[in-house]
Amino acid sequence: MNSGDTAWVLMSTASVLLMTIPGLAFFYGGLVRRKNVLSILMQCFIILCVISIQWVLFGYSLAFGPDFHGIIGNLNWAGLRGVGPLPNPDYAATIPHSVFMVFQMMFAVITPALIIGAYAERVKFPAFLLFTILWATFVYDPLAHWVWGTGGWMKNLGALDFAGGIVVHVSSGVSALVLAIMLGRRIGYNHKPIRPHNLPFTVLGGALLWFGWFGFNAGSALAADGIAANAFIATNTATAAAGLTWAAIEWWQNGVPTILGTVTGAVAGLVAITPACGFVNPMNAMLIGLMAAVICYLAVAVIKAKLGYDDALDAFGVHGVGGTVGTIATGIFAQKAINAAGNDGLLFGNVHQFLVQGFLVIVTVAFAAFMTFVIFKIVDAVIGMRVEEKNEIVGLDLTQQSEAAYTVIE
Repeated sequence: MNSGDTAWVLMSTASVLLMTIPGLAFFYGGLVRRKNVLSILMQCFIILCVISIQWVLFGYSLAFGPDFHGIIGNLNWAGLRGVGPLPNPDYAATIPHSVFMVFQMMFAVITPALIIGAYAERVKFPAFLLFTILWATFVYDPLAHWVWGTGGWMKNLGALDFAGGIVVHVSSGVSALVLAIMLGRRIGYNHKPIRPHNLPFTVLGGALLWFGWFGFNAGSALAADGIAANAFIATNTATAAAGLTWAAIEWWQNGVPTILGTVTGAVAGLVAITPACGFVNPMNAMLIGLMAAVICYLAVAVIKAKLGYDDALDAFGVHGVGGTVGTIATGIFAQKAINAAGNDGLLFGNVHQFLVQGFLVIVTVAFAAFMTFVIFKIVDAVIGMRVEEKNEIVGLDLTQQSEAAYTVIE
């Protein structure tokens, strides 16, 4: 074991936790109306509680446990039985197995939290809770095994997903779109402006996401080494390029750049570089960030408006679309010269890797969409997903949590 690697992954684990709370909580919380901000904070906070327990009880074993026909892990590691202080060479040879487990836990936590952005302001709290547990178990855990688990069929096919483009972003983004369509639009959508209530919250959350993403991406090297350094630099470069590109597009289109657009662009860059960061050089990372900003801008500002679905906080437009861009871009720009454990992409003469990445996106989209549809139908039949109209008008803070974020002192 290597104490430096262990310390790095433990610190990266804490950084990824920071991405969910307070990072994502404030990023999303600032974008909703003031009557719904506490519901967002509560959803992000309780996901950390619930998925942490699910992961210890059986989630980790399903995702990374001994393989069952390339489809799922068995339950040999349920309750973390056999997951202790010694390394597991199948995943990380220089850190304790328990450290790898808790690092992956934070990925399992933030992924369903990303979906909140699609159904914000209109879902019952008990329905949200049940949906999250079922989605984590039947969508996230199998996908994590397919791509990262020893014996997983996508891994055996040659999937390149350094830190979660497929597992985290495509899966959550596509599921977000399905939920947005099935739930329907918020009351008043397209009839009156629904504006963010606190953009400084969103900027704070975006900054925390950028900070935490270094642990998310560079920590996925599972060692304090050159691959981690490359992932760190690629992450920052792509993010900066995407934020700058989005601001430039707004400046050209509207005459002024906005802080909301710049932060959104930066997050799109973070998303897109996630699968590629350990396989591409900094210049190609810059191109990925630029591509992500342009394509995600079109998804958010043009396509959503034309199709009319209410993806409240653009979970699909940023994470689903950005994750797809990054996963396919990995098949273009990946280099074995950067990471010998990876592969060359299309730009370096390997058409096969490009085709593999595209195929993986198609399978993930189909799987996540179908499973989300089924889980939605089950939860809707048992509890009912959407709040009553009067509760939606009053706001989820009062009707679901019996609290108010802002009070007037007389």
